[in-house]
Amino acid sequence: MLKTIPKQSGDSFTLKKGQYLKVIDIKGEQVSDLVVFDAENHHEKLSAGKSMDFEESILLTTGNYLWSNLGNKLLKIIEDTNGRNDFLLAPCSQETFEIMYGIKDFHPSCFNNLMNALKRFDIPHYDIPTAFNVFMNVQFDQNGKISVLPPTSKAGDYVIFQAERDLVGALTACSASDSNGGSFKPIQFEVLDSL
Repeated sequence: MLKTIPKQSGDSFTLKKGQYLKVIDIKGEQVSDLVVFDAENHHEKLSAGKSMDFEESILLTTGNYLWSNLGNKLLKIIEDTNGRNDFLLAPCSQETFEIMYGIKDFHPSCFNNLMNALKRFDIPHYDIPTAFNVFMNVQFDQNGKISVLPPTSKAGDYVIFQAERDLVGALTACSASDSNGGSFKPIQFEVLDSL
């Protein structure tokens, strides 16, 4: 069933081994933070470090795997119509908006939205890993200076993942304006038994 995540919010899902997760940028230039955990052992979770190590790349796309902190494959990227995603930056949080944007009042954030979405699985906030930032366009210069540019994704772009084991997880419609070209839009996703 196709589900829509409203702007600046999140949702959770379950995946059986072999099922597919399709994440769709409905309107273009909208990032979605993705985290997954082993369905039986929530201490085994998505690892940016292991994924980039084992895939020997910081830019993961079609054909790459997302790995766990225990060195197991969690998801395979089956198709990626945009081809630009990020695994360097942590989910935006209240601290992100205070430190980087100067916003002191409450601001919706991916971290808070992931935390709320994962409550149904009894996963505490301190176990949320660095997310796989679908459609996020992070660039860096020869000195390692990071810049976040508008996503290159267009309306209708999608990424399809296949589960390598039973998983639980969460997705967001990112709340950081720099990540989304200055605006906030919804994200869609669906869990599929076949393509």
